Amino acid sequence: MATINLRRTENVSGDFYVDTTCIDCDTCRWMTPEVFTREGEMSAVHHQPKNEDERLDALQALLSCPTSSIGTVEKPQDIKDAQSSFPILVEENVYHCGYHSEKSFGAGSYFIQLPGGNILVDSPRFTPPLVKRLEQMGGIRYMYLTHRDDVADHQKFAEHFNCQRILHEEEISPGTRDVEIKLSGEEPFNLTPELLIITVPGHTKGHTVLLYKNKFLFTGDHLAWSDRLKQLVAFRNHCWYSWDELIKSMPKLTNYSFEWILPGHGRRYHADVKTMQQELTKCIDWMKTV
Repeated sequence: MATINLRRTENVSGDFYVDTTCIDCDTCRWMTPEVFTREGEMSAVHHQPKNEDERLDALQALLSCPTSSIGTVEKPQDIKDAQSSFPILVEENVYHCGYHSEKSFGAGSYFIQLPGGNILVDSPRFTPPLVKRLEQMGGIRYMYLTHRDDVADHQKFAEHFNCQRILHEEEISPGTRDVEIKLSGEEPFNLTPELLIITVPGHTKGHTVLLYKNKFLFTGDHLAWSDRLKQLVAFRNHCWYSWDELIKSMPKLTNYSFEWILPGHGRRYHADVKTMQQELTKCIDWMKTV
């Protein structure tokens, strides 16, 4: 829980603040940029919420902070409203779970609500308000894990929802050796006619991405938007297996159509199919120079 005595001096005065336990994961800044910004390699409040919508956004960021580094001077009486707002709709039947986990350095997790059974993409924190909401929305049939880094509380979700976890065999560790569905090789895997898992080695050896409806691409730590560079990027400084393999993997995605990139780390990106392909090609060219 955030501590007022550790409140960063970079915060503007007012109710919301960030303390010095911040790990610079970027969660609050991409969720609520109207309130949070980066100051001195940590987050800080640069504007206090001006209305009810901004306050809800700020409380959603507070709840999603993986280290509970965001606090309020006054106890928020409307915190239950923020809790019940998760998961947050992205578009159609795709939601952002919030409640990021420190175990995955604040990676984002997503939820796809489907008639044949819902899918959790990577793992958020196992926290009662979110679990209750996911129960109300029909539970979880599959937990798809992009790679070894963002598994967080997968075991608790699996036990509670009796869901089947999906992970590539190259990503198996002692903590995930009991996953129910182990992928192998590099061929695409159709989970359903609308859900395709694509193997993209690089960040880790068995990293995969999930394409849903030829519209939503869940990219884990393979691909994201950089607000600083204003382009799609891969993470050269956080590539744990092979940058060369990552460069080889990226062109695979040019064979598919999609409008959304929903990453674990980094920023989301939304564009029409043509623009997305142009940005992806730009990213591939850029990767060869860094």
